[in-house]
Amino acid sequence: MPEKDYSRIVRNVVGGLHTLGVTEKDTPHPINQRDHVFRVAIGSDHGGFEAKEILKGFLGGLGYRVQDVGTFSKDSVDYPDFALKVALKVARGECERGIMVDGAGIGSCMVCNKVRGIRAALCYDRRTIINSREHNNANILTLGGPLHSPDELCELTKLWMETRFGGGRHWPRINKMMAVERERSR
Repeated sequence: MPEKDYSRIVRNVVGGLHTLGVTEKDTPHPINQRDHVFRVAIGSDHGGFEAKEILKGFLGGLGYRVQDVGTFSKDSVDYPDFALKVALKVARGECERGIMVDGAGIGSCMVCNKVRGIRAALCYDRRTIINSREHNNANILTLGGPLHSPDELCELTKLWMETRFGGGRHWPRINKMMAVERERSR
């Protein structure tokens, strides 16, 4: 995608999330400094390669430091290899958040959730994006790249990156979720 297209997408998304029905009161803060989110691991398989490239340029344009773990072409690869790389970057603290893109987002979500400390969420619209962050404190977003237009991918990703965890009544549920992981990994 030409550089000028990234600029157009950034302008459209930063200018408003109107195509997803997001109003000003729904839009969180610009680049998520309140949660200290600066570094993002991003990966894809061959089916999500084009979407990954779009998101990589978009997130960089917003000021995030993007660590691309591959794939680096449309040649056929196995999504578990790249989903694991994204998950490990987040689990080790090398990145605060991760994004993995494949054909549907389902398989990558399953792989990421096998890694201790990861709460990956497959999201496909505004409601699932907000819920994954506010209620579940997801630290990895998985997407089906071919299922969305470039503008939708960027709008959903921006909303996910900037939505804060709600805390409060959600903490006991997160703690239970992580307790299951601890108990089952022994």
